[in-house]
Amino acid sequence: MGRKKEAVDECGAPEELKVEAIISVDERGQTILPKAIRDRFGLGPGDKLAVVTKERHGKVCCLYMFKAQDLMVTMKDRFGPLLEER
Repeated sequence: MGRKKEAVDECGAPEELKVEAIISVDERGQTILPKAIRDRFGLGPGDKLAVVTKERHGKVCCLYMFKAQDLMVTMKDRFGPLLEER
């Protein structure tokens, strides 16, 4: 694991992709994030994650996870001024 691939996102900015783990989906549709990843991400009990998808040719090809609170702060920082101008 740990192989890195340099890619370019839809905005043309380079993004670093790294396989961190292989996880399974159980019969109830649930997964477990390994402790090492939770620790590095700073996730604790009660934290919420926003799952963002990317589609290619009408099918989901990528899943991204963000702390919901961090995503809201980012959205307010980027789009808040646009909403206030109205």
